[in-house]
Order: sequence, then C-alpha cells, then structure tokens
Amino acid sequence: MMPTVTLLYFASLRERAGIASETLSTQAPDLARVYDDVQARHGFTWPREHLRVAVNGEFARWGDAPSAGSEIAFIPPVSGG
Repeated sequence: MMPTVTLLYFASLRERAGIASETLSTQAPDLARVYDDVQARHGFTWPREHLRVAVNGEFARWGDAPSAGSEIAFIPPVSGG
C-alpha cells in the first residue's frame, strides 16, 4: 500500500501549482523522488538543489523516506525586502 502524504507549496511553487497543498499517494523511495514527481506534474522550474524540504515542520534531508500521514513542505528561496 502506498503511503498518503500532504504536500505544501510555498511562494513561487504555490503560484505555479495554483494550489497551496494537495494530498498524494506515492511510491517514491525518498523525498527527492516525491519532488521530482510533482515537479514534472506542475512544471516547477526550481531545481531541487535550490529548495529546502521539511517534514512535519522540521527540516529534512532529500534522502529521507516519506511516511504515511506526514506533511511535506517544499520551500523555495525567498528574497528579502
């Protein structure tokens, strides 16, 4: 059975996807693959190396595996002003 996760998008990713969050069932082995999948679906232009990823409010590593029920946030760089 595939774990179901909630994805959160911020800043330009949210603008591009047209949504702030979505629920996804994934077979991805790690957070990097989760991003690759949604990047292809939504046409995100940010390369993964420029983003931060967080799980349940804590910064995570791209190699971490997604777990059922977790909330995964993809955070692009934000320019201050």
